[in-house]
Amino acid sequence: MSFLNKIFGSDETKDSSPTFWINIQSEEDLNKAIEKSFEKKVVLFKHSTRCFISKTVLKNFEKEVQSSDKNVAYYFLDLIAHRSISNEMAERFGITHQSPQMIVLENGKAIKDASHQSISVSLI
Repeated sequence: MSFLNKIFGSDETKDSSPTFWINIQSEEDLNKAIEKSFEKKVVLFKHSTRCFISKTVLKNFEKEVQSSDKNVAYYFLDLIAHRSISNEMAERFGITHQSPQMIVLENGKAIKDASHQSISVSLI
């Protein structure tokens, strides 16, 4: 990894991501996440792979999740690669797009959302 990537982040994909993430790469994946929210709470995490703040918030959130015992399904969206799906989320749930952003779903509806440093497992 180059010096600049260490400082500013990189365009790397989430190859070393924790195993709890379920990737959203299509509208079908989003629909599955919404369906899952009728069984248990679902977290949609929208991340910009080009943003240092987003990368920092993501890492802090992942640490929180790994020490949490909440029964939640965690979905991850790389919004740079899948901006149209991010736009679809904003439209479906009536939530202004942010990055990074966490949206909590229950029974097919967004019940909470947070962005930037407000993102926390405690909101679930």
